[in-house]
Amino acid sequence: MEDHTKLGDDYSLSRVPQNARLPMWDIMIVRVGALATLSQFMLGAALGYGMTFWQAFWAMMFGSVILQVISFLIGYAGAREGLSTSLLSRWTGFGRYGSSIIGAVIAFCTIGWFGVQNTVFANGLVEATDGKLTLPIAAAITGLGVTVLVIFGFKLLSMTAKITVPAFLLVVGIGIYQVLSDHSILSLMGTPPPGESLSLGVGATMVAGGFIIGAVITPDFSRFARNGKDVFWMTTIGTLVGELGVGMIAVLMAHAAKTSDVVSIMLQTSGWLGAAVVVFSTVKINNVNLYSSSLGFTNIFDSVFKVKMNRGLVTLVIGAIGTLLSIMGILDRFVDFLVLLGIMIPPIAGIMVVDYFVLRTYRKALDESREKGTLPSEPEKLNPVTLVAWAAGFASGYFITVGIPSINSLLISGIIYYAGVLFTKAIKGKKENRDHIAS
Repeated sequence: MEDHTKLGDDYSLSRVPQNARLPMWDIMIVRVGALATLSQFMLGAALGYGMTFWQAFWAMMFGSVILQVISFLIGYAGAREGLSTSLLSRWTGFGRYGSSIIGAVIAFCTIGWFGVQNTVFANGLVEATDGKLTLPIAAAITGLGVTVLVIFGFKLLSMTAKITVPAFLLVVGIGIYQVLSDHSILSLMGTPPPGESLSLGVGATMVAGGFIIGAVITPDFSRFARNGKDVFWMTTIGTLVGELGVGMIAVLMAHAAKTSDVVSIMLQTSGWLGAAVVVFSTVKINNVNLYSSSLGFTNIFDSVFKVKMNRGLVTLVIGAIGTLLSIMGILDRFVDFLVLLGIMIPPIAGIMVVDYFVLRTYRKALDESREKGTLPSEPEKLNPVTLVAWAAGFASGYFITVGIPSINSLLISGIIYYAGVLFTKAIKGKKENRDHIAS
């Protein structure tokens, strides 16, 4: 049995037992923190700059509904089984080695965003200290500070979020009051977009694509939920407050200031409070980035090398790497690569949801082992159908220009996986019949 008393282990390679589950509030505050961020603010401002208030509202609503459905379904599976995304994927279509590929994609994607966000965080500190701190020193302080927080596991993430989320929302409220004090909200809701117009499809794509990775890694946090109802409220409140609430406020600010550069507006209008927005928002999202990355890497070591690495130690190493990369300033060049990964990750959700809820390939084994509090016996090593479906989903997200790329990749991968599994079962059944007749 795995020793979970080790620092920072946090059930990274086993089920989260019922006695370690947390109240809905503790998980929900982390979810809100992952959504109510600077990047969400910038997304809302970009929509407001190119759309009317109501066009932006419907784009935000459509994108949010898509994210909510994906988050709830995959989050419910994570809570029911008590497993993280990369571990759950072993028994939902990907097999032992396939799950390590998922772990790698999610881990590299989230450590990349950790580095990018850490640079933003460090810039906020430089602004707040009027340049007394240089960027490399600030990046070292912020990166290693967040790393230490994440080593101590989900409970400390929740405690941090209870401080940073209300503080972030308070600071945002003060900044908004100062920016909007000269404008009537009703008149802003009726003004034309100040910039080049965006279509509803493009707007919804921006919303759904902006948090699709966060939706796919929902089980990393929902595995601590006590039941499906808690998952529903955690994802719903997170979407309403973090996605719609913060996003629509940023739309109004873009209309008031006639620009999409909300960060500079807030730094100009609220000084150190504006810098605090940057700092608080990146602490919260970087907690999530580093935590999911550590879970992905522990799964890789276990599935490929059969080595059970301690999650706290893994966190320390990748946090140091991410911090070093942000100090070196090379992560800015990886943003396009990370955006590309954003098309690679949605098919994971499509395949996992179809396998868990529709095909139910390993549901019996999962149910039986859950009763004992253990993991099911070893799954298949790798399912070729999964790789074909994943590749097709990625290609469709990349090449099909109609609709929302991240949703195209998710739907097509799910459909091809479903059809492929049924086809291979039919072929196998015919072969078994022929062998039986021959014998």
